[in-house]
Amino acid sequence: MKILITGSAGFIGFHLSMKLLSENHKIIGLDDLNSYYNTNYKKKRLSILKKFKNFSFLKEDLSKEKNLYEKIKNIDVIFHLAAQPGVRYSIINPKVYIKNNINSFINILEFARNQNVKKLFYASSSSVYGNTNKFPTKENNKLNPLSIYASTKVHNEEYAKQYTNHYGLKTIGLRFFTVYGELGRPDMFLYKYLGSLKKKQKFNLNFNGNYKRDFTYIKDAVEIMNILLKKKLKSNYNIFNICSSKPVSLNKVISILDNFIKRPKIIYKNKNNLDSLKTYGDNRLVKKITGFKKFTLLKTGLQNTVKNYFELKLK
Repeated sequence: MKILITGSAGFIGFHLSMKLLSENHKIIGLDDLNSYYNTNYKKKRLSILKKFKNFSFLKEDLSKEKNLYEKIKNIDVIFHLAAQPGVRYSIINPKVYIKNNINSFINILEFARNQNVKKLFYASSSSVYGNTNKFPTKENNKLNPLSIYASTKVHNEEYAKQYTNHYGLKTIGLRFFTVYGELGRPDMFLYKYLGSLKKKQKFNLNFNGNYKRDFTYIKDAVEIMNILLKKKLKSNYNIFNICSSKPVSLNKVISILDNFIKRPKIIYKNKNNLDSLKTYGDNRLVKKITGFKKFTLLKTGLQNTVKNYFELKLK
């Protein structure tokens, strides 16, 4: 199968590419290698992917639609994982999110429609739920985005629905819940924590560590996507929570990390109104469809992440 993976040098895109390459799919990776976070992480991931003969790479800006049609042909499936992440940064620079998360997504939808792509998977986010009192959050829960970033994900889901309704495009939205693991994003809580320890810096912990997150190990998320790729879904429009459905507080994560590493100096801060107090997804739908039920224990996933982080050598 010939598969286009946008954001292939990103965290989730890299791990998905590795999985599908190991199953002998032909992967075209696309990424703009932007500098939102340390580009050495992206270069490291990309250097690993380029060792595979069935992998090819394009450095492209997805907001420039013509480049897709000129350089990419005969695609069977698209995993659109490229986006501008960051809740707080979306308030500082909203135009970047309109360009990268809205305009680029419309271009991907148009490309998929015109190229008769069989399936279009795209990354959504648990942030679409915002703050709620109903847990675990189901896919049909009311959406309440708290940031511009989250709002772009809500818009993407709506655009996908319209392309399904009007053009018959098969779309699968993936609401990721705090995915973590090896070669993760350095702007995320876990890697920031490890970075503070490595650099002997103080670590700022918002809401006194009382935020609860539905941590989901990267290899579990990738396995679910791989199964969904092979499944014949009854509906052309689908949304799935990708989560372990086991929320824990940041303080609990830190206490688990105490088994492997020393603590950096922690500075406790007030909560940020852009952040959801708790994420706790209902994963019964995706488990029913995929049959995937054995999620990695948090302690195991954290141990693997810590080991990889301190062994990682970047330029």
